[in-house]
Amino acid sequence: MSRTTTILVCCGTGCIANGAYDVADAIEEQIVAQGANAQVELRVCRTGCSGECEQGPIVRLMPRDTTYYKVKPKDAKAIVESLEGEPVKKLLYRDPDGVRHEAQAKNPFYGLQHKTVLANVGVIDPLSLDEYVAAGGYEGLKRALDMTPDQIITEVEKSGLRGKGGAGFPTGRKWRSAASYDVFPKYIVCNGDEGDPGAFMDGSIMEGCPHAVIEGMIIGALAIGAETGVLYIRDEYALARDHIQHAIDDAYEAGILGESIMGSGHKLDLSIVRGGGAFVCGESTALMNSIEGKVGEPRPKYIRSVQSGLFEKPTVLNNVESLASIPVILAHGGEAYAQVGTEGSKGTKVFAMVGKVKHTGLVEVPMGTTLRTLIYDIGGGIIGDRPFKAIQTGGPSGGCIPERLLDLPVDFDTLTEYGAMMGSGGMIVMDDRSCMVEVARYYIDFLCEESCGKCTPCREGLRQMRHILTEICEGRGREGDVELLEEIGAMMTDASLCALGRTAPNPVLTTIKFFREEYEAHIKGRCCPAGVCPELTSFRIDAPACTGCGLCAKACPTDAISGERKEAHVIDAAKCISCGSCREACNFDAVLTEGR
Repeated sequence: MSRTTTILVCCGTGCIANGAYDVADAIEEQIVAQGANAQVELRVCRTGCSGECEQGPIVRLMPRDTTYYKVKPKDAKAIVESLEGEPVKKLLYRDPDGVRHEAQAKNPFYGLQHKTVLANVGVIDPLSLDEYVAAGGYEGLKRALDMTPDQIITEVEKSGLRGKGGAGFPTGRKWRSAASYDVFPKYIVCNGDEGDPGAFMDGSIMEGCPHAVIEGMIIGALAIGAETGVLYIRDEYALARDHIQHAIDDAYEAGILGESIMGSGHKLDLSIVRGGGAFVCGESTALMNSIEGKVGEPRPKYIRSVQSGLFEKPTVLNNVESLASIPVILAHGGEAYAQVGTEGSKGTKVFAMVGKVKHTGLVEVPMGTTLRTLIYDIGGGIIGDRPFKAIQTGGPSGGCIPERLLDLPVDFDTLTEYGAMMGSGGMIVMDDRSCMVEVARYYIDFLCEESCGKCTPCREGLRQMRHILTEICEGRGREGDVELLEEIGAMMTDASLCALGRTAPNPVLTTIKFFREEYEAHIKGRCCPAGVCPELTSFRIDAPACTGCGLCAKACPTDAISGERKEAHVIDAAKCISCGSCREACNFDAVLTEGR
């Protein structure tokens, strides 16, 4: 064993919620209690998110490369004892054949990824500048300081990097536009206002490798001639803000920020602004209004932010993942970065994969990777091996992709072609028990509450869509409702002021396009095929399939289920509220649904 053994404890938000701090404390206590080998230096490193949130807390021993999953404080003694012996087998990854594996790469969740932005997330201490530098940090900045602004931008253009916050606009082109204006001051802004349900990519990057974001901002500032930068971070991301602020403070102390970046004479000051708590503040101009202390609502786009943005000065706005990609591009070259990905979408993309998939978590893969690879090869397939139904990509304004399109490559242009979008990288996986009409209603309800209300097409269009979808889900749908939804969606796409309104109809339009039969069943058949909408669903127990285990009766909130143990149970329709708890509790698919 090496003279230095590092025990990496994932302390990303998900693992913290599962007790990662207690695990780290317990391991440190056991090291003291057992006494460290005089020949071996032991240290516990609290890292950022290691990725497989479903299996956290995760502990990894390096350089031995032994990874333990679902670790609890009581396992600390065995883990420390294993440092000079056999691994703790019960905590290792077990493949479908039942074989246990030590190395993280043997777990397909990790082995099939291609980590660029996440290369140091989950590996280094996010609060240590020294560890970031030892891992190659600030090498890109050193190279940039020996280049002209034009050369920096050219390198980014060679990489083919496109904005990873949703729009996919070429980063190099944006920087070149801002650099062309001889108006000062100029600003560089980081969009860390990640508001999509189920998304946590940017938050995890800021928590796990804050210096990468800062380095990207410094390089961007050199390229466009900015001396002031702002990180606009979602208000709920307290841990991310703390880590970013810690990194900023260390960068100032080390002379990386301030009056002379690394002694170059170039100046840059960075500060943090807490998000306004509104989803629409993720939109570029609404974000800038919020930074200025104004109401977070979009501005007309006939004047671009690169010309007149923050405080009406030339401004470059990039999201967290885009900025964290810049140090890699400058350190290794734009052409090397462009070798990964597709013709129109270069590099990698980080996704937050959640929902009905067996292995949820943070994933980074090359652009062009198929949905099937993400869901089945990396994600392990659907929970309970149920049928896959759809995946919703791109946040609330994204679209729903059906099973027949699982082999679509995930890139900017392909998803847009099918009515969806990559967005910032949120992915929600759904099985056959998801009602696509209710899914559309959920997202429209969210967007209706989050719309700033400034423009009529978005404000009124969303309200009307919500009303129609609610009527359909509650059994009051009428002939012509589907066509009316399509008409409203087309109007919003054409006439809304900002991207929120223009993309808001996507959940509705894609579910109509790919799952129209479900809308028809709700309206004409007065039933919900998925058994989700209570007003259109009744439940019954299939007696031959029922084992009489009683789990359904225990789960029922209204005591509507009765029956003797090991005998078929029955549901009292008069008491049943069609909540579906019995179906979720049943392990034998004995609870069936039918229309009312």
